[in-house]
Amino acid sequence: MKTAIITGGTSGIGLATAKIFLAHDFNCVLVGRSLARFEEIKVQLTGSFEFIAADVRKVADCEKIISRTIKGFGNVDVLINCAGIYHEGAITSMDEETFDDIFNTNIKGTFFMVRAAVDELIKSRGAIVNVASDAGLKGNYFCAAYSASKGAVVAFTRSLALELASFPVRVNCVAPGDILTPLTINQLKTSGETLDDLAKVYPLGRIGTADEVAQAIYFLSSAQFITGAILSVDGGLTA
Repeated sequence: MKTAIITGGTSGIGLATAKIFLAHDFNCVLVGRSLARFEEIKVQLTGSFEFIAADVRKVADCEKIISRTIKGFGNVDVLINCAGIYHEGAITSMDEETFDDIFNTNIKGTFFMVRAAVDELIKSRGAIVNVASDAGLKGNYFCAAYSASKGAVVAFTRSLALELASFPVRVNCVAPGDILTPLTINQLKTSGETLDDLAKVYPLGRIGTADEVAQAIYFLSSAQFITGAILSVDGGLTA
């Protein structure tokens, strides 16, 4: 039985991804920082799964995730780096702590997880799917640090795909636009915008759902002749 590790697995895109992999008979390891949050959502899950409380910003935690996964399930076949944080604000008002937190989570966390898992993924001839953003492909207003962190995820994905192709471990990335998740709802509360306001900028006339991104993640994890791809899941926003 194959095993998928999903960071940020207890909410939004990560949770939707866990549901899809469980439906395809994977063991799933959901990684998050809050056990209380996992206790809230575990009733939504059916199948073989485990929760590991960990912080991807910490090397030791990432190594713990892999060792516990091997101990519990014996193998790592897919790594999905979904943990991330979002921040908007003018660069003139952003402090160094906020900037560092964005990069430590969005790109260093991805790097730490890949480095910890890569030996096991080579054994299984597995796959990595990173989660970037449309903001990593183009500029967004008052979003410089977040955009830069997600642009780094895009570049990391492409380079890593080349580095690991000979093993062969495939490395791909999804770049979602606005997705209906708790994170987006909080953004709207802060900005005063509505869902209708967001929808107007999308050629398909709406924002996406977490399940739609999760379907794209599953596809990339299973597409045997795709590596180094950045798949926009954004309703035509970056077309």
